[in-house]
Amino acid sequence: MKKLTIITLVITCMFVVLSFSNKQSDPYFQFHENLSEYSFFKGELKQLQPAENILPYDLNTPLFSDYAEKLRFIKVPAGKKISYNANNVFEMPLGTVLIKNFYFYHDVRKPELGRRIIETRLLAHMQDGWHTYQYIWNEEQTDAVFEPIGDITTVEYIDAAGKKIKAKYVVPNQPQCKGCHSRRDTILPIGIAARHLNGDHVYTSGKQNQLQYWQQHAIIDLPSTTIPANAKWNDEQSSSVNDRARAYLDINCGHCHNPQGPASTSGLFLDIHTTNPTPLGIYKTPVAAGRGSGGLKYAIEPGKPNQSFLLYRMNSIDVGIAMPELGRNRIHKEGMELIAKWIKEMQN
Repeated sequence: MKKLTIITLVITCMFVVLSFSNKQSDPYFQFHENLSEYSFFKGELKQLQPAENILPYDLNTPLFSDYAEKLRFIKVPAGKKISYNANNVFEMPLGTVLIKNFYFYHDVRKPELGRRIIETRLLAHMQDGWHTYQYIWNEEQTDAVFEPIGDITTVEYIDAAGKKIKAKYVVPNQPQCKGCHSRRDTILPIGIAARHLNGDHVYTSGKQNQLQYWQQHAIIDLPSTTIPANAKWNDEQSSSVNDRARAYLDINCGHCHNPQGPASTSGLFLDIHTTNPTPLGIYKTPVAAGRGSGGLKYAIEPGKPNQSFLLYRMNSIDVGIAMPELGRNRIHKEGMELIAKWIKEMQN
């Protein structure tokens, strides 16, 4: 009991120090305990209506987050611009803030019945790099409070098939946020890249290409050359199975599984830029034996999804097996079906 108490005290102290260090003053970003103090939104906070200098955005294929819906916004300092890059995450000016809200409709079939906002995450570009902040919404949905240690809550809703869902939802702690956003030990955004953003968004003024909209609002200059665009993972009409599967793996796995990511030592690279079959997983054996491979020989065995440990890991929520290992506590059935179809259609 004494040992457990000491461990608990140490962990608590770590988070106190972590919380304090993330409240540092900075000329480009002023930390606030309450989300409402930032004035990102106008009117009633829970309506998430962006202020004049805040632009909404979306990703062609978003990261799966236990079926949570998301509303994303970006704030770029007045008079500053994002630097375009065809392949990598854009370079954003100091003071840029990315705002991501996670919520669940009470009934997915009837959005007009309302929603419950669970958390809002901020990614702020400060003098010494990017910093993460997560805010948990109160039951009244009037505000959200900074919580560096995260939280575990229960969500209840009716899904698109009319089924009542009751599930655990985990708000990540500060180190977990950094775990996904790390590249060469540096925190970076994930979705602010040309291939993720080059698509249409429905604005109050109508539907328009996001990047062109950003250019019209003077926060980026676009090249005259073709801009890459990932497929929408669930749009069967506009893209092939291969393009949709690669887009899904790129956003859900590629931020870790790339030559500069936290999972680089695995030799399994699932980002969109990987074209060599072996690093992509085709007939690739596991680096180390263990529960993660499930006793299967290859990450991807063409034509045999059930013999591919890539799919095996997607189909698990067990620690040491599940992939992605952070930010997911439920199995993405529809995503699994896409990857299974992709593997099944592969030629030897």
